[in-house]
Amino acid sequence: MNAANELSLSDTDVSAADRAQGSILFVGTATVILRYAGFTILTDPNFLHRGDHVHLGHGMTATRRTDPALELEALPPVDLVVLSHMHEDHFDREVERKLDRGLPIVTTPHAAADLTSKGFRAAKALSTWETLTVTKGGARVRITSTPGAHGPGFLAKMLPDVMGSLLEFENARGESAFRIYITGDTLLFDELKEIPRRFPDINLALLHLGGTMFFGVLMVTMDPRQGVEVIRLVKPKTAIPIHYDDYSAFQWALGDADHPPDDPHGWWRGTNVMSFEEFIAMAKYAAPGTEVQILRRGET
Repeated sequence: MNAANELSLSDTDVSAADRAQGSILFVGTATVILRYAGFTILTDPNFLHRGDHVHLGHGMTATRRTDPALELEALPPVDLVVLSHMHEDHFDREVERKLDRGLPIVTTPHAAADLTSKGFRAAKALSTWETLTVTKGGARVRITSTPGAHGPGFLAKMLPDVMGSLLEFENARGESAFRIYITGDTLLFDELKEIPRRFPDINLALLHLGGTMFFGVLMVTMDPRQGVEVIRLVKPKTAIPIHYDDYSAFQWALGDADHPPDDPHGWWRGTNVMSFEEFIAMAKYAAPGTEVQILRRGET
């Protein structure tokens, strides 16, 4: 393999016990802390607070409606970041200011160039279907960029390139032990059909939902119904929705029907909220072999 597509993190070996351990902490938006096979991986770091604004380009802004479950300063030691694209609700200004400039960040060519220009020394660019092999002692994970479309037709060309990610963790024999598919901020489109062809038997899918609307007119991330169709398509053993309610631009949210959000500022005005229970029922009908788990911020 080309050395440019390999990354060695350390010479510290990973014990057999660590290889068998795994957890996911949902911080909020698309930010999760994945621990598996001795790796700790941070996705789409967004640590802004309730009431903070993000700039999404072309004059569009959004207000954060929630607080992160964890402060940026409280992050555990992280091996690398997987970043779906360069938008401020995925890599915010506080992260840009405070994150270790030497931390590896696996992302799109567009985002890697942007990060490099800002002083991040270890941005790793992946084009669609390109793979980076990461080793940590004797442990190994392969990260493959999967297709993403952050908008329909012409609008996709106005927005940053986006990627999904397929993380394939190996066991001690070098065999695929666990596969995680992270959709990234994509819509449902035909190129996603190639994912289960190349990567059958996906163990876990993290679905970026929210039904984000571009100036309230065009959808640029999946709504819950499109998320169900992705579950039907890739048939993961477990699916977890994320990126489902945190910003005012998320106009097709998931939520708790028994506890509607406190909304003194009108940040939820105009938002359609599907209950977690309805989403689970729809997914069960579409893909009976998939278990949907709901994580609220701070849950694992």
